[in-house]
Amino acid sequence: MQTVFTEAQLEDSHMAVSEKILRSCVHCGFCTATCPTYVLEGDELDSPRGRIYLIKEMFEQGRAAPADIVTHVDRCLSCLSCMTTCPSGVHYMHLVDHARAHIEETYQRPWTDRGMRSLLAAVLPYPRRFALALRTAALLRPFTRILKRVAGAPRKTPRLIDRLAAMLALAPGELAHSSNVPATSPAQGEKRGRVALLRGCAQQVLNPRINEATVRLLTRNGIEVVQAPDEVCCGALVHHMGKTPQALDFARANVDAWMKVKAAGGLDAILITASGCGTTIKDYGFMLREDPAYADKAAEVSRLAKDICEYAAGLDLGATAQPQELTVAYHAACSLQHGQKITDQPKRLLKAAGFRLREVSEGHICCGSAGTYNIMQPYFAEQLRERKIGNIEAARPDVIALGNIGCMMQIASGTDIPVVHTIELLDWANGGPMPLQIEHAGA
Repeated sequence: MQTVFTEAQLEDSHMAVSEKILRSCVHCGFCTATCPTYVLEGDELDSPRGRIYLIKEMFEQGRAAPADIVTHVDRCLSCLSCMTTCPSGVHYMHLVDHARAHIEETYQRPWTDRGMRSLLAAVLPYPRRFALALRTAALLRPFTRILKRVAGAPRKTPRLIDRLAAMLALAPGELAHSSNVPATSPAQGEKRGRVALLRGCAQQVLNPRINEATVRLLTRNGIEVVQAPDEVCCGALVHHMGKTPQALDFARANVDAWMKVKAAGGLDAILITASGCGTTIKDYGFMLREDPAYADKAAEVSRLAKDICEYAAGLDLGATAQPQELTVAYHAACSLQHGQKITDQPKRLLKAAGFRLREVSEGHICCGSAGTYNIMQPYFAEQLRERKIGNIEAARPDVIALGNIGCMMQIASGTDIPVVHTIELLDWANGGPMPLQIEHAGA
């Protein structure tokens, strides 16, 4: 793609990176076939290629973000399916992240939009605030049907009432127990390694059982698991809202926390059980590349960061303690298959554990969760959820396995099939307890 940036513009390193990304695009349009919003709408401007043209025009003209470009960039899920499809290696993730930061700096959103985005950024990354918000939402759940009836079907251009209805519908009916994972969980038997485990901000409130299963499985197989006491949110949620300074503050705090843990006893890996977080942490090296105090440390954190299934695939978990004759539909979270290029390891682990695996049609298409997307863009998110659930249910599984808390909440909100994290099934097959969702479904 030909670009016409000035030398002055390219002195900005962020603009220079984006210009290089733009020039790598060859207009082929392969990305349109796998873009969820284009598949739904057939609108070129709601495809990666269309958004690339819009972003290019906005950056070249050096102007504040106009409303029409904001609309189409906001509709992007950052599922990164386009990056998997692209034959030219266009790094769309970094381009759209830059565009969102530019929008945040230069565009005056309507007050309802600003208020909702500020609320999410002030609540979701902080577990205590998030738990309080969920308790409040639980009290308001009886009014969800009334709110949805008043709102009607979500609109393509979302209103505040659409977003409030979506937020209440996603809130769980009851809160999970508090996590009982200690700061250090020693290895059982011969010690084979030492890892740090990300607590996660939303996940530790919504489903602490995921990390509990992770610790059981790892310690049972000789891995010491530690949790950094100073760890904070990974920054993914605010980063994808264009709130770059807040995201970088989170990243720096985590780099410091994990480097302290590494210095105290070494680290083989930093493990993440929420793939959306993992994609961002693996990008810390890029995000902090210009910070002289953090560039090298951030690159080291990104090198150590691994998805739990990525790490578990390198362990010899041995024979399963209790093989389960269950049919499992594996949902590949976009952040895992497209963001981290991890596709086979979770499926291989499930098969080795004795589960019957079923492939899901259109497995490359997003479920519509995408961080805060299912709240901010309910029109598209609901269509994608129903499409995903229809494909999953067509496989007639006993259980749905996946590796991202956002996808778990999104899919579970539309089906009665138990939805569990892959690591919960692996722990169960390796001698741990039956996942609670499966236990309740069989009750």
